[in-house]
Amino acid sequence: MTAEIVSVGTELLLGQIVDTHAAHMARILAGCGISCTRRATIGDNMDRLVATLKESLSRADVLITIGGLGPTVDDITRDAIAIALDDELEEVPEVADRLRKFFATRNIRMADSNLRQAQKPKCGRQIDNPNGTAPGLLCEKDGKVVIALPGPRGEFDPMATGYVRQYLEHLQGGQVIHSRVLRIAGMGESSVEELIRHLMDAENPTVAPYAQPAEVHLRVTARAATREDADLLIDPVVEQIRSILGNHLYGFNDTTLEAATIELLKKAGETVAVAESMSGGSLSARLTSVAGSSQVFLGGAVVYTVATKVALLGIPEELIREFGPVSEEVAKAMAVAIREKLGATYGVAVTGNAGPTADIDNKPVGLAYIGLATPEGVSVDQAKYRGIREDIQRRSTQTALNLLRNEILR
Repeated sequence: MTAEIVSVGTELLLGQIVDTHAAHMARILAGCGISCTRRATIGDNMDRLVATLKESLSRADVLITIGGLGPTVDDITRDAIAIALDDELEEVPEVADRLRKFFATRNIRMADSNLRQAQKPKCGRQIDNPNGTAPGLLCEKDGKVVIALPGPRGEFDPMATGYVRQYLEHLQGGQVIHSRVLRIAGMGESSVEELIRHLMDAENPTVAPYAQPAEVHLRVTARAATREDADLLIDPVVEQIRSILGNHLYGFNDTTLEAATIELLKKAGETVAVAESMSGGSLSARLTSVAGSSQVFLGGAVVYTVATKVALLGIPEELIREFGPVSEEVAKAMAVAIREKLGATYGVAVTGNAGPTADIDNKPVGLAYIGLATPEGVSVDQAKYRGIREDIQRRSTQTALNLLRNEILR
């Protein structure tokens, strides 16, 4: 069984609103064992919306629309669905009465246009909306199913995760599509794919890589009667991947690299402090975004200029003059200094040039040095990143976290 999702609203096409509902709905479909094969976004234009709905209905068993169920003239989804299904709209008297009472109890004049929300195609029924005035729609005709959901999050979420999910589970007959995401750091997408390519030819479960900023994710997906049965198919594949990739595999699903690193520090009873130049405090921000990080993260210093490197960390000014602030020597000194000043097990330092132009010492954009001071000594990783300023800063903190994590695991 296949499904398509059509999001409706010119504001989506203008980028004024980010469409997270479609992704949420796709996850629900997968959990119900229904394959989402296409997603489309259409503005508030009747001809284009009707054409898109008809095209989707020619391919998919289930069509889900999101948005456009309000009372105004640009809320055209219910009308477009009726046209696409070659059906007529009719008013539901009890819903019309409920709308009138809703406005009356609030002492608000109800515009006639609000009664549009009481309409539905004759082949359909309305889905109760506990948090708004626009009911959803569920239409069944000629072997096709059309479900229309409102756009506001507080109205969409309860319908999608409640009634609609239950309906879809019954419609599919109990099969689920379940995925587990494996998160990998310190390897590029092509290198990961080369190592696990033989696992990507299987049909159930399937293995698919996709790149994320500064890391790689592998999605292992199985189709089975229940989620537990799907996990039984996924588990041995995950173990194969773990044996191939080793410590590069740092977590699953929503686990972040900073969360995995904090957890390792807690288990080891160790602490970390950071000194940041190029990353501007974003490494500290990532670490402190993890609940409970205060147990292991002692603090950090943003030493963005030569003067602050000297004043706060005590880096010798002559060292900076000789080698430049973006250098292996300064990265070492920063890591050692922050570790000693805060009494941490580990000191991590980030210095580099995030761009967009070469720095005063003519160091190229993207050049970075990541220092790691430990009880045994200090090491520095030199990196050359590509991308815009924000990408370079993000990648530098990813490298720093991965270096720290690998050191803890030694």
